Amino acid sequence: MAVELLITDVQVFNSYYKEFRHGHVAVSGGRFLYIGTGSLDRFQAAHTVDGQGRPMIPGLIDIHLHIESSMVTPATFSHGIVRRGVTTIVPEPHEMANVFGLEGVTEMIAASREVTCDMIYAIPSSVPATPLETTGGSIEIADIDELMTSQRIACLGEIMNYVDVIRDPDCKTNRILRHVQQHYPELVIEGHTPKLLDLDLHRIMMAGVGSDHTHQSIEGMTERIAAGMFIELQEKSMTPEVMDYVIQHEVSEHFCFVTDDVMTDQLAWNGHLDHIVRKAMMMGMRPEAAIYAATFTPARRMKLDDRGAIAPGKIADFVLLSDLDDFVIDEVYKRGQRVFQAGEAYEQPAVEPQFPAHFYQSVQLQPLSEASFDVPVEAADGMHACRVMMVKDGSTFTSEKIADIPVSQGRLNWQGSGYGLIATFERYGKNGNHAYGLIGGDTIQRGAIATTYSHDNHNLLVVGHNPADMMLAANEVIAHQGGFCVVHDGQILASLPLPVGGILTEAPLDETAAAVDRLVQAMRELGYRHYNPIMSISTHSLPVSPALKITDYGLIDVNAGRVVPLLVDRFTDEPMTSK
Repeated sequence: MAVELLITDVQVFNSYYKEFRHGHVAVSGGRFLYIGTGSLDRFQAAHTVDGQGRPMIPGLIDIHLHIESSMVTPATFSHGIVRRGVTTIVPEPHEMANVFGLEGVTEMIAASREVTCDMIYAIPSSVPATPLETTGGSIEIADIDELMTSQRIACLGEIMNYVDVIRDPDCKTNRILRHVQQHYPELVIEGHTPKLLDLDLHRIMMAGVGSDHTHQSIEGMTERIAAGMFIELQEKSMTPEVMDYVIQHEVSEHFCFVTDDVMTDQLAWNGHLDHIVRKAMMMGMRPEAAIYAATFTPARRMKLDDRGAIAPGKIADFVLLSDLDDFVIDEVYKRGQRVFQAGEAYEQPAVEPQFPAHFYQSVQLQPLSEASFDVPVEAADGMHACRVMMVKDGSTFTSEKIADIPVSQGRLNWQGSGYGLIATFERYGKNGNHAYGLIGGDTIQRGAIATTYSHDNHNLLVVGHNPADMMLAANEVIAHQGGFCVVHDGQILASLPLPVGGILTEAPLDETAAAVDRLVQAMRELGYRHYNPIMSISTHSLPVSPALKITDYGLIDVNAGRVVPLLVDRFTDEPMTSK
């Protein structure tokens, strides 16, 4: 029998028994034909690979991630993850959708069609995530219908506005959920349900949400699994307690590993889903269990029945390891074709502009002045209680603190208060909204940072300790049609242009990773104390991530799902007005 590829003498991971078995593997038509120990004389192979006893595992599958989190295009992203053994992903382009709506999604899909890694998309369900922000685009029910009929879709992406799902039966998200359940009853629905327990959790599931990928606790995870919810463990949930639980209990069918958000420098230097697998093994998980959670269970969750296992009829995506215990990748194959080999040149092809011209002109803001960072308030001169967004290392959640700040002649005298200013400016040319807040904790202690990489609305976000530095950082970002800029004492310490929608670059991965390294270092030089400063600051504007955030509408009490004023009355708890 003629076959395209014959791999001899390998330790094949059998997903159904969760064990390695010695044998040979034949590939025909880009799919696995035979796995076993029978005679090889039956096959006439166009190519033969001597496995030399190496472990052979299915290609890794990541079912919850956002390409935009790495700030590179799909082609660059594919190049970065294929060498990490990742052969299939389910990206949700809700960042690009927030900038360009349906067109953002379709153009991301178009830019993915010729890449090596299979990208089977999730439809962004929450664009905008709440009615408390201005975005460049939205995803409506008609857009979902368009995508379902015109594209290959894996799922409805994460339902983020869990507050309104529970409290408002007629909110946009509930209308979307009812429409999907009625018209596409087999479509997987992904969730974002931080801290929900008991009845609130069950009401979310009743609405159709079947998974959660947010930060897990033992209590939350056990409640979710007991209720039938699928868990997607990202790195921040891999605490010793959580890992011990999934190792010691029979829950392998109820969870998988995902990356969600991987920064460019981490992708280039540390890895992707392979890093998660490696970490799980270092934390005591058997290699077989870790591989299962990065291949078979994610494929089954997304109903990708043609992959995730080395078995007859499955797509021949696989990885040969040179060392199982350290999970060292030697070769990667896609549909039976070798696409990476350690020790050989692996150059990223030159990338031409991949998006329509207007994708490079999305920041519709005039240059700011120092006066843009004056904070007008309607309050008498004197000390006034103000809300402060407190940043804490180890989490993207923030907390609210009340502090006394002086007011003089209708202006908040925030400089010298011990807190920084956080400001956001609507950048799509829709309404000119802007809002102000105070910020403290593990954030910068001097200088300024500006960015349009601010989830999910991607308006211009500026944090700083003096108006001059804030103006310079903001105007640098505006001039580059988006990106990041870090400034101190009138000097630009780091700048990262992101001209595609204000959130992506077409520069090569390693070049972008080096720029991100410089950016993170500059943020830390200004006093930022966080395991991931970029992710921390970019979620200050995410109004579904607890507890106090900011959008162009103002400060957001995330748990209450409402705009709250900067100034408060400490005694009556009745807020004072602020402009």
